Amino acid sequence: MVRELLNDYKVILASQSPRRQHLLSELEIPFEILVNHELEESYPDGLSKEEIPVYLAKLKAGAAMTRVTGKTLLITADTIVWLQGEVVNKPVDRADAIRILRKLSGNMHEVITGVCLTIPDKQHSFFVSTLVYFSALTDDEIDYYINKWKPFDKAGAYGIQEWIGYIGIERIEGSYFNVMGLPVQRLYQELKLFLND
Repeated sequence: MVRELLNDYKVILASQSPRRQHLLSELEIPFEILVNHELEESYPDGLSKEEIPVYLAKLKAGAAMTRVTGKTLLITADTIVWLQGEVVNKPVDRADAIRILRKLSGNMHEVITGVCLTIPDKQHSFFVSTLVYFSALTDDEIDYYINKWKPFDKAGAYGIQEWIGYIGIERIEGSYFNVMGLPVQRLYQELKLFLND
């Protein structure tokens, strides 16, 4: 059991995402939350789509480790939406959210989460990818969703667990929880390997 392996560690999730906090709590692992304020989430040109979220998760780990002490296990993560060869970021405003959802409408996109595990003497990172297939959305549906749910804190301008997921997502290939922001099944397996190594 991962809980037993973590007995000697203080577990910290460096994330302000309520979805990541909820998903980690569902693993029944006690943890504390640390928020990285004002971290510029930029990455070098030339990274592959899989390397981008891993790079950003490591960046968050580096910033957070300067603020923790003792025998700590730090978990950081970053999720990107990849559509037609480019990253789709969080919307900057309502008009941008409309533009993004119109692009996702009727298309397949990829959600890739990079996760970084850090303890004082070692670090391990991995990524998980999920394909998401959207049906065609009407402008009325997009307007309704944005007005009610205000998805401005979400990459790709949507949450799979919200109304838009129920009416708009035809199918996925891969982890549902990855699309929410944290691939908890893979995280659990990786924690076992990392702490037993």
